[in-house]
Amino acid sequence: MSLINVERIKLFSTRSPWWCMIIAAALSIGLAALATGLASGADELQVTPAMSQFGVNLGQMVIMVMAALAVTTEYRFGTIRTSFQAVPQRVALLLNKTFVVAGLAALVGLIASWGSWAVGYLLAGNADMAINTAAEWRLLFGQALVYGIAAIFAVAVGILIRQSAGAIAILILWPLLVENLLTLIPRIGDDLQKWSPFTNANQFINGGQDMGLAGGDSAGPSTGLDPWWALVYFAAWGVGLLVIALFTASKRDA
Repeated sequence: MSLINVERIKLFSTRSPWWCMIIAAALSIGLAALATGLASGADELQVTPAMSQFGVNLGQMVIMVMAALAVTTEYRFGTIRTSFQAVPQRVALLLNKTFVVAGLAALVGLIASWGSWAVGYLLAGNADMAINTAAEWRLLFGQALVYGIAAIFAVAVGILIRQSAGAIAILILWPLLVENLLTLIPRIGDDLQKWSPFTNANQFINGGQDMGLAGGDSAGPSTGLDPWWALVYFAAWGVGLLVIALFTASKRDA
């Protein structure tokens, strides 16, 4: 428990986590207000809970940046060496850091998703924004799981890359650009995208959702997996990458 407290203190002793949390929540809720407000002006009866989550994915990107910085700033300023001297068991130290960051990310995800829905509920007028289906409950509570796993993913990348700019570039470009460009690869592109981690995270959140004015029952490419199996697959990516990162950190110089 002492290691968890140490990592919590270290995390909140800098400004970047506070700013990242505020920006993630504000971005998610602000874009929810924009999306549901504009949609309700066009045809408010077609506004759905899924539309209120328009900005939550962008908030997730900000939280991944926060998670990566929690590691890379220690390497940048050399404080990681002091941490490793105080706690020779590097794996235990980094696991506790991951636990603290992932827990905070999950909390922010919960605030972002429910805050976005609340704003959408207020702005949607006569639209049915009630949470009536299992898919809609999964949509709102599931954001916490996806945020938490995405933070594990980001911590692992931070441990492996060590440089803030490089880690952030990978974490932003991979889900937003690389996975979408995989379909351009002849023959195997569609399969590569289907088995990409963030595509499966999207399948867990948006699979079976009523997208309202956007049309259809889901957003983004379908992986063919049941939403909960898609989450398990996404989690396997995060845990697997973390295991590789921990092994690497235990073998090389700080």
